[in-house]
Amino acid sequence: MIRYGIMEIVHYVESGIGTPVVLLHAFPVDARMWQGVRTELEDHVRVIAPDQRGMGQRSSREAATSELTSDDPQRTVPEEPGMETVAEDVLALLDQLRLRRAYVAGCSMGGYVAMAMARKAPERLEGMILADTKAEADSAEQRDNRLRIADRAEREGITGWLAENTLPGILGDTTRQRRGNVVEQARELVEQQPPAGVAWAQRAMANRPDSSETLRAYRGPALVLAGTEDTLCPPRSARDTAALLPRSEVVTLPEAGHLSPLETPEAFAHAVREWLGE
Repeated sequence: MIRYGIMEIVHYVESGIGTPVVLLHAFPVDARMWQGVRTELEDHVRVIAPDQRGMGQRSSREAATSELTSDDPQRTVPEEPGMETVAEDVLALLDQLRLRRAYVAGCSMGGYVAMAMARKAPERLEGMILADTKAEADSAEQRDNRLRIADRAEREGITGWLAENTLPGILGDTTRQRRGNVVEQARELVEQQPPAGVAWAQRAMANRPDSSETLRAYRGPALVLAGTEDTLCPPRSARDTAALLPRSEVVTLPEAGHLSPLETPEAFAHAVREWLGE
């Protein structure tokens, strides 16, 4: 059974029972990117997939339960964007669900949030799954590019150009050549994001600190996943990330790019189940 929920900032979907696993989505999509993985995992664990601050679109069924929507001003504050703020949202969600601890899985931007959670409240993490992400902060060039995208999103909206500019980098070659349905799903998810949320998320990522020391200090178990066709965070980057973690395992996912949970959900979920022992 799928359950929907809303808190002041975060909308989330959960399903399954048992060990809680929080799934944190990538940029510039929302929690729907996890649908295939949730389907694979929900017979084994309790899966909780929140939309991160300012991102996501609510179905008519969900909108009927609340007047708060993803592009409401309440979902695009505060003035100073940061991953720590999103981490606080997720920790508040855990409090609302009365979960003292949970496994936290983050893909790309979601990995930055998971690392911020490990920095703020490591005792709340049963374990950490980092997929297609990295510990390093942005270079000056990367940061400037994020800020340019944020400014353009606010100035022009995101229709057309954001998906066209983003999809070639976040989807692997195999997906772009042979999985047309996944490409269209990703395009639809990108196009449905609120421009203000896109801008906020880009500035939050641009402001994030280096998390290398956070990972070195983290004593819980960790799984690091990487798509073999990920050009943004390639497998060698995953191995570097894993080397920072005292208790880590690395798994590479064939024929997957930067959005490995969306591109190869069965392989992703299998790796997670194996690691959890479920």
